[in-house]
Amino acid sequence: MPQIPIAIVDYGAGNLRSVEKALEHLGHKPVITSNPKDVQNAPVVIFPGQGIAGPCMQNLQESGLLESLKERAIENKPIFGVCLGLQLLLSWTEEGSQDCLGIIDGKNIRFPQKAKVPHMGWNGVSQTSDHPLFKNVNDKTQFYFVHSYYAVPYDTSVVIGTTEYQIDFASVIVKDKLAATQFHPEKSGVQGLQIYSNFLEYAID
Repeated sequence: MPQIPIAIVDYGAGNLRSVEKALEHLGHKPVITSNPKDVQNAPVVIFPGQGIAGPCMQNLQESGLLESLKERAIENKPIFGVCLGLQLLLSWTEEGSQDCLGIIDGKNIRFPQKAKVPHMGWNGVSQTSDHPLFKNVNDKTQFYFVHSYYAVPYDTSVVIGTTEYQIDFASVIVKDKLAATQFHPEKSGVQGLQIYSNFLEYAID
């Protein structure tokens, strides 16, 4: 695959360097940026995240990145969300009763009280769709998770992977050229890199 310029969205939500290193390992040229024009114009955007939803949404709003991400989604330009980046794509989160981007209709809710939070460590992903994102990735492959809330898309057809942690929750969602994982591909070894590689292969045409 030829080298692809990739914008990694910097909105104060951490773990950017590990994403950058993963994409460099695949032979691409990522740039960490907080410039809305970079995010709007890049061939591919990675929207990572870890932290608290409220301050992150405020940073997106104040920086102008929120509108850039929404415009990309409307224009069906490739976006890959990671962890909090997945959750913020939805309409609302129970964490702080916070409105989110609304690119995917749905909500985020906290794991049941009986579940230890955060859900942290390796867990399997059951593939519910034969999608190009899973090319050369076995069903129930283990990926690395760290989160206390989980996504509930209202349109279940966007869910292509689920994970069990007290309950079954959506861990991979796809809508056109937008994809997102609740797990961290950049912290999930060879199979995580394969997920990034697959996305870049099918999203760029």
